[in-house]
Amino acid sequence: MLNPTRRDEVEELTSVDGSRIRELAHPRSSEAARQSLAEATVPPGSETRAHLHREAEEIYSFIAGSGRMRLGDAEGPVGAGETVVIPPGTAHKLWNDGAEPLILLCCCSPPYSDGDTVVLEGG
Repeated sequence: MLNPTRRDEVEELTSVDGSRIRELAHPRSSEAARQSLAEATVPPGSETRAHLHREAEEIYSFIAGSGRMRLGDAEGPVGAGETVVIPPGTAHKLWNDGAEPLILLCCCSPPYSDGDTVVLEGG
């Protein structure tokens, strides 16, 4: 049976990295079994805390705004229409140095868990 999740009905939370998220699909709240999908927003002038995921591979697909991203030792600009794959165990961080919110979809496999997330800097 088709049972879509409506974005505007999902509560917005603050994640351990400091971004604002809406969990759109996760095994604890949807039919997803082996992955999770969240929408994350980094407001203008904000940044996330550097972190990594021990087990999960993560994909960031940027859908609005622009900013900078650090992935391991590499750093560069990111923005709407771009996608970055984050291997397990790789430190990453986002900065929104633009005027608009930086909005991205985050897919994790296995599904996101706080226990798999290692925050690398204070907040």
